[in-house]
Amino acid sequence: MVDQAEQLRNVIKLNPPPKPHARVITVTSGKGGVGKSNTSINLACQFRKLGKRVIILDADFGLANIEIMFGTVPKHNLCDLIYQGKNITDIITWGPMDIGFISGGSGIAGLSNLSSEYLNYIVRNLAKLDAIADIIIIDTGAGISDAVLDFLVASGEILVVATPEPTSITDSYSLLKALNRHPRFSREDSKIMVIANKVSDLTEGDTMYNKLETVANRYLKLPVSFLGSVPRDRHLEEAVMQQKPVSMQSPNAKSSVAYERIAYILMDKEYNKSLVKRGMAAFFSHIVAGNKKMG
Repeated sequence: MVDQAEQLRNVIKLNPPPKPHARVITVTSGKGGVGKSNTSINLACQFRKLGKRVIILDADFGLANIEIMFGTVPKHNLCDLIYQGKNITDIITWGPMDIGFISGGSGIAGLSNLSSEYLNYIVRNLAKLDAIADIIIIDTGAGISDAVLDFLVASGEILVVATPEPTSITDSYSLLKALNRHPRFSREDSKIMVIANKVSDLTEGDTMYNKLETVANRYLKLPVSFLGSVPRDRHLEEAVMQQKPVSMQSPNAKSSVAYERIAYILMDKEYNKSLVKRGMAAFFSHIVAGNKKMG
């Protein structure tokens, strides 16, 4: 009997995703409250300013941070694609700056029970995202739950958001440790990047990164790179209160300029010369195959 992982591989062979593949960036954090979702939505704004087509998948199940900041309530979510037969275009909500948004709902749970026919439909739909978007940002939950780790091990680019608080640094290390121990994590195929958020100055951000990089290298032999710092900024706090991304509301604010700089680094050809764009169908297949093995 052919197992589901093999079924999925056959599905992808029969329905190869369109070229070129979208770039999938997964944004995560060791603990909540460090500005992970703010980072996701503001990087999306900056990528749009660079002319890139962007879709955010809100995979922070149970919370609705992205849609709150978008100021919109989506009619459908990923569950409607998986279980209700909706098309991928039906579940995309278009927000400010034509940034696409997909609410995850609890759609990833229970994937290992789907039939080959359902998988065929889902993979073909998710593959369409590679034609709709240049960059797909996946905003995960915080911490080291199985659901978060499933997303991280499937991603070629992992962006860890942390603050200078000792608990944030400790929790970020715990996240890296759990990721490193995961049986399906490949350090050769994954790039781990760090953003220091809510810093008082650049020195504080550098110090935070150096602490995290030192323990990751010493105890895990895990390479991590630094994308830069985002300062504490009253303009950002005001934008959050008004349910607007600061990159739109106050494009010249210190935090907006910092997000712009980070977006430029992420788009730099030299920085990404070894990057392999897998696309959304391959990302999804990795998660399903993993869930099947665990089931």
